[in-house]
Amino acid sequence: MTELFAVLRREIIYIWYYFEIQFRQICWYWILGMLIGSFISVFAKDKIHGIFAGMKDKKWGLFGIIPACLLGIASPLCMYGTIPIAASFRKQGMREDWLAAFMMASILLNPQLIIYSAALGTTALTVRIVTCFLCGCAAGLLVFLFFRKRDFFDFSSFEEKASHDTHPDLLIRYLLNVWRNIKATGLYFLFGILLSALFQRYVPQDLMTKVFGGNEAWGVLMAATIGVPLYACGGGTIPLLQQWLREGMSMGSAAAFMITGPATKITNLGALKIAMGWKRFALYILFVMLFSFLCGVAVNLAV
Repeated sequence: MTELFAVLRREIIYIWYYFEIQFRQICWYWILGMLIGSFISVFAKDKIHGIFAGMKDKKWGLFGIIPACLLGIASPLCMYGTIPIAASFRKQGMREDWLAAFMMASILLNPQLIIYSAALGTTALTVRIVTCFLCGCAAGLLVFLFFRKRDFFDFSSFEEKASHDTHPDLLIRYLLNVWRNIKATGLYFLFGILLSALFQRYVPQDLMTKVFGGNEAWGVLMAATIGVPLYACGGGTIPLLQQWLREGMSMGSAAAFMITGPATKITNLGALKIAMGWKRFALYILFVMLFSFLCGVAVNLAV
């Protein structure tokens, strides 16, 4: 029994060692991401959505998906917050291809996640921003090509929710938003670091290289697939990606994971299923898996 406790104590020390190192490396990105994300949510969210709402009278045609994607990335809302906003835009006459681009980009990326992703290095951050932007554009283009004469979304079940950011004191409003951010992401962030520490301790580096490394399409497909069940929170997956990239994961595999993860996050899927219906929801899943795979292969060839 004494020997068992000694082994257990040794393993706990090892895991804590890996946990503490990665926590120190990444916690500042998490803190900065929350501070900036809350600032945008409190002071710039309405402005961003106002700009997008104002686009409905523009005669930009298909090219409107480009600013729609950029505004979707800038929006700090989660998908359950974005869809009621999109429903309001649709009632005002917004084009559905622009809405698809806005919503797809909003699912994949936001200012807070951009800051988190800076912990992965300049190359991974650039790949994430570019691929998420292209995914939003591709979603808008496909809706334009195949659903130009019929509705793609059904927003009848959604109503715009009241904002939480209503306190009359701006500083208190901002601090309350930061606190909500901490509660929403803190446990996922710590759990992600713990998983990363466990991977470092118990998963051989050569195994990660064999599964996700090189320029093999198989590694990209595996990363795209594992992103479906494993992704729970953007901040929580950054420590895992950081460790996997160190251990040989290819940049294309990381790109595929960074697309399928948020796109198939269970809360996002629940909201999208209601807004799309089963048939178009199945098309959405097919699009995400195919785009992430092709994108990962392209990134491996380019990087």
